[in-house]
Amino acid sequence: MPAPAAGSLNRPAAVPVARNIAVDAYRGFVMLLMMAEVLRFGAVYRAFPDSWFWSVLAFHQNHVPWAGCSLHDMIQPSFSFLVGVALPYSIAARLAKGGTFPKMFAHAVWRAFLLAALGIFLRSTHSQITNFTFEDTLTQIGLGYPLLFLLGFRNAKWQWGALGAILGGYWLAWALYPLPPAGFDYQAVGVPADWSHHYSGLMAHWNKNSNLGSAFDQWFLNLFPRVKPFIANNGGYLTLSFIPTLGTMLLGLIAGRWLRAESPAIPYRKFLIAGAALIAGGLLLHFAGICPIVKRIWTPAWTLFSGGVCFLMLAGFCWPIETKGYKKWAFPLLVIGMNSIAAYLIAHLFPDFIATSFRTHLGPNAFRFLGDGLTPLVEGSALLLAFWLILFWMYRRKLFLRV
Repeated sequence: MPAPAAGSLNRPAAVPVARNIAVDAYRGFVMLLMMAEVLRFGAVYRAFPDSWFWSVLAFHQNHVPWAGCSLHDMIQPSFSFLVGVALPYSIAARLAKGGTFPKMFAHAVWRAFLLAALGIFLRSTHSQITNFTFEDTLTQIGLGYPLLFLLGFRNAKWQWGALGAILGGYWLAWALYPLPPAGFDYQAVGVPADWSHHYSGLMAHWNKNSNLGSAFDQWFLNLFPRVKPFIANNGGYLTLSFIPTLGTMLLGLIAGRWLRAESPAIPYRKFLIAGAALIAGGLLLHFAGICPIVKRIWTPAWTLFSGGVCFLMLAGFCWPIETKGYKKWAFPLLVIGMNSIAAYLIAHLFPDFIATSFRTHLGPNAFRFLGDGLTPLVEGSALLLAFWLILFWMYRRKLFLRV
């Protein structure tokens, strides 16, 4: 999409609007879910396999194998959605400070590069050489962010039209891509022999590691230096997922515009209608056999379904905080949500260091006082508290990482 001419810009209002605390709380909740992986509910469930309670918690702290959705699966779409929600506020703030479109677009491109580079850096922390992989949350957002920024200057028809073109074109490209031949060796591309999630018919175009996205990565990722040639991602994740992820960010952009336009009121009716319609659309595509709801490859049906959930979650945070004025309970989430990049880095870089420090200074059995089965939970709780205290220290000193 070319940069719009100055005369054709749907210039957003440059009037500052009060910060929406609910958006920060929602973002903080999402980052808390990510940081809370250290609680290791799965390990506790293995110690208590007959407990439905730990079974439910373990399920929602993991991604589903292929089709479907857990709470953990909503982390990445929520984070991407909230990038879109924040964009109208960011654009208005920069315009109010006298920002011009060329400078703002240059900043958007620079921000996109930094996000992508940071994602690659984090994926390379345990690699012999730079691990050029582009399925990380930050990298996916970075790849689509410049186009999202340009669409932030267009009207609603452009944005909805772009969403339809992105998802429709992406679906068509996958549907037209040839299926693997009969007798295809799925195990050669990292699919387990007992894999029970193969589709037939039209839906087979979205089978694991035998689709358009995996074919692209077998070409694209091998253009970069690698320890060994890339064959397939064990989780099925793909570079091209940034395209439908842009659709998720677009839905957030639309939600953010609605929020700003009706501030201080909250457009609940729009949120609820959009949420219900998007969820219904995703489910219809899945159960009609047109396109499965698969987060790992970010299918168009997943974009619709998860986007609908994001609208409902945003409404759910707005009601108690913005409408009812109950804000004190959200403070722990605000500490995280207002420093989301720092929280992301802490969750990826600090767990081993802090856990080792605990064992060094408190002893190897410091967290066993509730028994071996609950040791992972107790240790994880201490880690999570340490993460939050670091962010609280930064919050008190107004140290916020921005990209």
